[in-house]
Amino acid sequence: MTAMELKYIRNFCIIAHIDHGKSTLADRLLEFTGTVDKRQMKEQVLDDMELERARGITIKARSVAMKYTYKGQEYELNLIDTPGHVDFHYEVSRSFSCCEGALLLVDAFQGVEAQTVANAYAAMEHDLLIVPVINKIDLLHARPDEVLVEMEQSLAIDPADVVRASAKSGIGIEELLSAVIERIPPPTGDVDAPLQAMIFDSHYDSFRGAITYVRMMTGQVRLGQKIRMLRSNKTYEVVELGQFVPQRKPCTVLHAGQVGYLICNIKSLDEVHIGETVGDIREGVSTPLPGYQQPKRMVYCGLYPSDGQDFDELRDALNKLSINDPSFEFQPESSEALGFGFRCGFLGLLHMEIVQQRLEQESDIDLVQTAPNVTYEVLTRSGETIDIHRPQEVPDAGDIEEFRQPIVKVNLVLPTEYIGAAMKLCQDRRGSLTKTEYLSPTRAMLSYHLPLAEVIYDLHDKLKSVTRGFGTMDYEVIGYEPADLVRLDMLVNGNKVDALAIICDRRDADRRGRAVVKKLKAEIERHMFEIAVQAAIGSRVIARETVPAMRKNVTAKCYGGDITRKRKLWAKQREGKKRMKSIGQVDIPQKAFMAVLETGETK
Repeated sequence: MTAMELKYIRNFCIIAHIDHGKSTLADRLLEFTGTVDKRQMKEQVLDDMELERARGITIKARSVAMKYTYKGQEYELNLIDTPGHVDFHYEVSRSFSCCEGALLLVDAFQGVEAQTVANAYAAMEHDLLIVPVINKIDLLHARPDEVLVEMEQSLAIDPADVVRASAKSGIGIEELLSAVIERIPPPTGDVDAPLQAMIFDSHYDSFRGAITYVRMMTGQVRLGQKIRMLRSNKTYEVVELGQFVPQRKPCTVLHAGQVGYLICNIKSLDEVHIGETVGDIREGVSTPLPGYQQPKRMVYCGLYPSDGQDFDELRDALNKLSINDPSFEFQPESSEALGFGFRCGFLGLLHMEIVQQRLEQESDIDLVQTAPNVTYEVLTRSGETIDIHRPQEVPDAGDIEEFRQPIVKVNLVLPTEYIGAAMKLCQDRRGSLTKTEYLSPTRAMLSYHLPLAEVIYDLHDKLKSVTRGFGTMDYEVIGYEPADLVRLDMLVNGNKVDALAIICDRRDADRRGRAVVKKLKAEIERHMFEIAVQAAIGSRVIARETVPAMRKNVTAKCYGGDITRKRKLWAKQREGKKRMKSIGQVDIPQKAFMAVLETGETK
């Protein structure tokens, strides 16, 4: 293939808010270009993970190569379908580095949403050419003209550039493909230069080893060629290469500008790194590409096998998952209450839920999960700054000079009549309003600075409640700020339960402490001795509940007679309960760990 033919390649991705129709549009494009025939067609063809189909969301970015003839010339269109949820924004940013353009999809009824704005700005930062599309124009209640005004207002998009389409019924698909070919620039890259290919994703196949997804930047790679991973400096032989159509289709050569996959008999998952550069086998010929910025994990929780024997299985399952999803990390830890397990870092709460479900479904492991918490920073009296990933790591109050919490910038897009309710919601969570912007006479965007801990648990659910489902939100971490934070310990039967500790604002501590001990009292089963459930800050107990003991009626056989006999029996029973209490063990159920999370946010 000559360099001339680069001009017949287009690489683009689809970006949009959740449920605006990305995967459905990808289906129509595959169908219209004849990549997938009618018999094999099913809804959300690219969402092939069981969990994606069950939840109706895209979790992993997927690539597919389509052939399309336009004005007598055949073009190769490489489409990358991306997730819409804020937790998977990292997947979207990886897709941007493989593309020259993006289709920005906006729902004809819902209009511009928070994630639409965030994705559009991210695409502009990567210098992608944006093709704006209004989707679902065939809906009965579609309002495309008002949505055009919103797009112009919030994203400075010229209404004349907007393509009107319906991904479900196939309206406007031909115009959309014409816009992709005419507006999105072809890739640049010299076919004859030394090999440079960016690994933007990978997954593990138990028969073929690691399958790496690559975007060819310069040069070409052939079947049987020796290649080198530039950062790890390891060499491999290419045993298969090809493109996704959307199944794997082998070919003999991939050249600059194309998107495809390589199989090199890589048996160990640790040898493939997302953002790695594939280069020429000769030293010093190829230079590494800049790669990706490391994702910042903001939510941490403990994952423990419910049966201690499964520890090694859990480690293997986590290993496999972290190769396929580099935005997730883990390290071993142990807890007195739960034994051996792992401390895992996630981008957000949905990401955590998805990873847990994938582990349970794909690896068939029963998990116990501790309440999630965000990452804090502590400046000690000695001038050292330490990251706190779990409450047990917080030093004694006397050693803390400054306790800092992560602050996020939250954009809320909602109908104007719900502005008051949304502002009250954010103020209750100690938010500060930075700006209000009107996208149209009926819709507004509020920007707030809020502590991340207040955002990740249930702000999205509460926002949906107060705005009757019309409000949407998007957030990004902007830094750390000092705050008056404390570590709240939970004591059961006088012993600290490390897995139940939480970090919260001092002003909230009494309320949260009372709520958690009430919930724990309800969750912990009664034993033969009474159990004290306490919440404490340092050595000061701020709340207490007692789980009463199960008691036998020891005086049932005494009918009438002297009271001293009954007193003697009761005293004997008390003595036995006291001895049991000193040596008895209290079992804490899994639901109790989640109780810490649930009660913490009830207002």
